[in-house]
Amino acid sequence: MSHSPLHRRPAAACYVRERHGVPCAPSTLAKIAVTGGGPEITYVGRWPMYSEEALDAWVASKTRAARSTSERPAAPPLQAAE
Repeated sequence: MSHSPLHRRPAAACYVRERHGVPCAPSTLAKIAVTGGGPEITYVGRWPMYSEEALDAWVASKTRAARSTSERPAAPPLQAAE
């Protein structure tokens, strides 16, 4: 169980931006909550909440240092709009 503060999506996105300097919007967190690949969510009643530990771990899992663009992993293919 997490012991760090819990944040709703707007505050969680703000935390990611301010703490890690990573662009993040509440709508991004909402979308990846459905599609997968986002930070761990704790539900308090009907409200999705994010711990700082979960947000930190998620950002760490998505970042990777590289010395050149040739070391950078390939971007996933673009999907056509429906």
